[in-house]
Amino acid sequence: MTTAGGPRGGDRGLLPDLAGRRELVGGWAAITPVHYFVVEAMAMIAWQGVPVYDRRDHVISDLGAATCGPFNGYEVCSPLNWLINISFVLQGVAMVLGAVLVNTAVLSIAAEPGARVITPRMASRGLRSPEAVPWLAAGAVRVLIFVAGIGQAMVGLVPEDTDLALHLVGAGMYFIAGPLSLAILGLVWRGHTPMSWLVLLFGAVSLGTTIYLLAVALRVEQPGAVERTMAYPIILGLSLVGLVVARRVTRQRKAVRAASRSSAPGTPQPRRSAG
Repeated sequence: MTTAGGPRGGDRGLLPDLAGRRELVGGWAAITPVHYFVVEAMAMIAWQGVPVYDRRDHVISDLGAATCGPFNGYEVCSPLNWLINISFVLQGVAMVLGAVLVNTAVLSIAAEPGARVITPRMASRGLRSPEAVPWLAAGAVRVLIFVAGIGQAMVGLVPEDTDLALHLVGAGMYFIAGPLSLAILGLVWRGHTPMSWLVLLFGAVSLGTTIYLLAVALRVEQPGAVERTMAYPIILGLSLVGLVVARRVTRQRKAVRAASRSSAPGTPQPRRSAG
């Protein structure tokens, strides 16, 4: 609904419904990629390639290689490749769900109760256009997270030793769109949650490492360490985004239910003390 009393003076702003079920599902879905760290550890323990798997020298995709044999200059052999690839796909699905289900208005204010937003349509009716920037930025973030999720799912569906070109396309989508979404959202969330700086930091670290890797044409020592500097912040940052949204939406849903119960006919009113 649209209510009076917007962010500045007499501006009219949109007060989003923060108690929606879709936002709750989307927020909690965005948290699930953290399962990856457990799966990665299990796949590393089961590794049978030569040399022994090392996070600094082996890229993450080696754990998902479909067959045992020579690849990328050494012997890859990951018996739990199916598990790590399922993890990649689940991460992608979780990101797509988060992007689709979390409303643009809710995302633009970090699900902060009482916060209002200005849509581009409202801005076109005479409000100052900069007011619409957070809305537009949050919309772009949803698209970027969606693209990154599709890319991550591709990484799991197309292991590196089956179709390297398509695998790299999926990885590129993930490593470019993912951190860019976090960097933009960290800026948009300033003033709405203290977590904005952490989200921005995760995005900046991953994006900066990605730019560096592209600048040196993918030629780096310890490629595993470099790739993890790109990947881990995306997983942690998006999970943090989901946690912020999910917790605030959950609180709002509880508040709405409590208010509904207290206003129901026949509900006993609290007894006042004397004096």
